[in-house]
Formats: sequence, structure tokens, C-alpha cells
Amino acid sequence: MSAPAAAPTSAVLDFDDILAEIGEFGRFQRRNYLLICLPVLFAAANSLSYVFTAGSPTYRCYVPECDKVEDADYGADWVSIAVPGSWSKRGQFTPSTCERFVANGSHFASTSEPWRSWPLDQCSAANFTAETERCHQFVYGSSERTIVQQWGMHCQENLWKLAFVGTVHFAGLVVGTALSGYLADRYGRKHIFLFCIVFMALTGVAQALSWDYISFLVFALLNAVGTSGVYPLAFIIGVEMVGPRKREMSSIVLNYFYAVGEAVLGLSVFLPDWRQLQLALSLPPLICVAYFWLVPESVRWLLARNRREQAGVIIRRAAKVNRRDISVELMASFKQQELEAEASPETDVEGGLDVRKDDKIWLAIKEVAGSPILMGRYAILLLIWAVNAIVYYGLSLNATSLSGNKYLNFALVCLVEIPGYSLAWLFLRRFGRRMALSGSLLLCSITCVASGFVTLGANWLVVTLFLVGKLGITSSFAVIYTFTAEMMPTVIRSGGVGVMSTFARFGAMLAPFVPLLASYYDPLPLLLFGSLSLVAGLLSLLLPETFNRKLPDTASNLPKCWNHSVQLSHLHR
Repeated sequence: MSAPAAAPTSAVLDFDDILAEIGEFGRFQRRNYLLICLPVLFAAANSLSYVFTAGSPTYRCYVPECDKVEDADYGADWVSIAVPGSWSKRGQFTPSTCERFVANGSHFASTSEPWRSWPLDQCSAANFTAETERCHQFVYGSSERTIVQQWGMHCQENLWKLAFVGTVHFAGLVVGTALSGYLADRYGRKHIFLFCIVFMALTGVAQALSWDYISFLVFALLNAVGTSGVYPLAFIIGVEMVGPRKREMSSIVLNYFYAVGEAVLGLSVFLPDWRQLQLALSLPPLICVAYFWLVPESVRWLLARNRREQAGVIIRRAAKVNRRDISVELMASFKQQELEAEASPETDVEGGLDVRKDDKIWLAIKEVAGSPILMGRYAILLLIWAVNAIVYYGLSLNATSLSGNKYLNFALVCLVEIPGYSLAWLFLRRFGRRMALSGSLLLCSITCVASGFVTLGANWLVVTLFLVGKLGITSSFAVIYTFTAEMMPTVIRSGGVGVMSTFARFGAMLAPFVPLLASYYDPLPLLLFGSLSLVAGLLSLLLPETFNRKLPDTASNLPKCWNHSVQLSHLHR
């Protein structure tokens, strides 16, 4: 007796087809997109806050023989006489931080307070010998107050402690990026996104209340873990809520918010105390707790996890807000798949996920690992991510050629990323993902090499080439996020982008060491950045184009999605 025929199964519902009816970027998506962009401002500021909270202020030795007790002047005319230091080519004197010249005893042998016999405007070389001594009191060049003053971490022997804060920060980013990506694929984008925001805020407040250096490090590590998940998950949610024609826009505009968030730190000139600054960056994100009721879960993730009932509620709400009507055929197809999902043994159960459901992630990983072509392409992506991080952070560390107010310079270096993101947007729309990535990297390569050969030339030319190079690598970073997300199947998209971003963090750890190469050959750091960008730009040409392709839901759909473009003629505007 033959077995009964299996019930016919409806075609798999594609979210891009749904978006064609409810709108690719309607009022519903615009509102939620703005909501997910706002926390990115504070994530960007928190990710670089240690530059100012753990930065080294400008200071020199306090010279009681010449300094006023109440109102000491850091840049007094006599400082070069009393304190050793160095002169720049422009004739600017930079005093040593922790050494001063020993006072000449013959000038004050007859008084216990010799400096009072010296008019403050007549300190001369005769008052000091050529010998130096350490000092324990300091005069500061501004009102800036960091952990240096808080816990007495002055002088050369304590510089490693300040640098170690950055190392701990990157370690937290490595852990948080990988962890948040995996958890978002398993438990949902929304919940992990909200957890990262709140965790970032609470640990930031705790960091501001640190009682010693060790507690500051611990909370800096935890803050980086939370911060690292905010931008990648906002990016994934943004990409997954819009149609194919709006994906590059969603990724680029999010980067605008990130650049502005970084530049906001330049306003710390008005909050010179590190505790006040950290609190100002950490308390506002707590408002995002309301996102639990305001921001919906990713429909693509719900569909990939067979939670069609929840997805249907969000889709109908989006159609209502966007003032669109859903066709009877689409609703019938959706209802049919809801019924099939309820009858399927893979349906989610209350209180957790079925084991077979979790296996979808590992199945996708196995399919990718079993394909030499896919593994080769993802290996190229890993290399490009690492190069992006090394060059991006390396150029930032080499930004000292931009002289002037450090707060203004910091803001400008961050804001120059906006033209870079705009360039990426233009490249993405006109030339596709592959050529946009390659072109951005090659632009950076050319300007870095050119800048390396004119390091001894006009300062304006060096600065201009530096900014163009930063613009190019910024554009590349924006493109690689979009490119990577579109090359990953839905079930491992967050985790895949997280792995790439984590690998990039390891590359970023190498960036601080690259400037040391200048001791062997001055242009070598910039030449290295140019060479790495050149190699990455050429390798990117080996990747498949994903522009106007449907997002793949499974690893088996990757070749089909890459080889066939989306038919856009039927899509609503």
C-alpha cells in the first residue's frame, strides 16, 4: 500500500515581494529607521570617549622660583629657561612634562624663600643650572581634567597605563562584536540591540563613578562590549527593513549618524572634567528602554525563524502606517504558510526555540564551510576588513600633522568621514558594490603613497592628501558593511558581519605600532597603508556583484541571488 501523497507546500514567501506592496521605505520604515539611528550617536561617542577621559593633558613642572602660586601660566616666556624641552621648526617650544632645571643655589643662598627675590618677569638663565631634576607638582595648559590628575598618572612611566585603556577597549570590542552578532541571530535583532544599548549606558555611568584605575579598566572593558553591538545591529536592522533599492541608503545614512556622534566629542571642551563627560554620554541612551514598545523585530529574521504570525502582525501594521493595501493573493499565501508553520515540527515553542530550529544556523555554516568558492570569497572579505581597520585607525593616529586646537581637529577629522560616506553612497548606486569597494581602496592607496613622498613638502599638500586618503578608506569601510551583509544568508547575517567586524578589530590593534616604522624610513607608514589598500582593492575585484540582488535567506540560495538580479520594474516607489 502506497504512502499518502504529501500535502502541497506553498512557495516560500519572499520579504522583498512583500516590500514591493507595502513600500520599500515608507513612513513605517522611516520612523523606525530614525529610532535605531539615535543610539548610534551615543555608541560612536562612547567608542572614542577614552581618547579624552584617559587622555594625557598638557602639563609641565611647577617652578616655584618663577611660577605664581595662584595663577601659574603654562606658556610663560621664561619656561624654556627653567624647563627642558624641544623647539619645533616653527619656533614653538614644548616643555618637558616631568623634568625641570635645578635652581642655581648662589642666587638664593641667603634666603629660605629665594624665589621671592626674583621678579616674576625677570627669570633668567642665570637662575638655573644645566642639571635637571624630577618634579612632583605640575602646571596644566588647560582646564582639562582626566584620569591622569585623578589618580596621579603623570610622566613617562605611566604612559603605558593610558595606552592600555585603549587596548582594553579594543579587547571589549572584539568580544562584544562577535557575541552580539551570534546572539542576535539566535534570539532576535531587537532584544540584543536593546540589551547592548542599556548595557552600554549602565557601564558608562559606572565608568564615570570609578574609584580607581583598575575599576576604570573593568568598566571600560564592559562598556566596549555593550557599545560594540549597537552599530552592527542597527545596521542589520536597517538593511533588513528596507527594499533592495534602499539598502545602500540605509547603511550610508547610519554612518552619517556615527560620524556626527564621534564629532560630538569635540564639544567636550565645554565639559573638561572626565566624569562629567562620561555621564553626559551615558545617561541619555537609557531613554531607549522605550524601544521595547516602539521598535519592531526584524521581519526577515522572524520569517527565517518561521515566526510568521509575529511577522504578519508587523507587516499589516507597516502597510497601515504606509497607507498601502496588501493584495488578496499575498495575504492568502502568507496565511497558508502560517498554517504550514503551525503544523511543522520545526515551529517555535513557547519559552524557547526547537533544537531543529537552532540547527539552521549551524547548517548554514556547514554549507558555507563545504564550499571552496564561498570560503575563498569570505577569506578575501576578512582580509579587506582587516586592511580597512589598519589603514583607517592608522591614518587617525597620523593626524598629528593637523595642528591647532585638538578638540576642533578631532571634530574635523570625524566630520570628514561624512563626505567619505557620501562618496560611498554615490559609488554604490552608480558602480555597484564591487567597483565601489575597489575604487575607494585604490583612491586611498594613491593618496597615501603620494602623501608618503611629499612628507617634507608643503604642509597644506600633506594635509590635503591625508584627508583624501581618510575619505577613501571611510568610503571603503561603508561599502564593506553593505557588501558583507548582502553576501551573507539571513540565518547567519548578523553573526557573519560580526565575525568580519571582530577580525577587523584585531587588525586595528596593529595600527598603533605602524607609526613606529617611521624611525626606519619616514614615509614608510603611509607607503605601507597605500600598499595594503592597493592589494585589498585588487582582491575585491574577485568578489561577486550583489547590487540589486535579492538578499539570500540560506547558504544554498547564495549563487542564485548573486547570478540573478531583482526585477525592479514592479516595485512601488
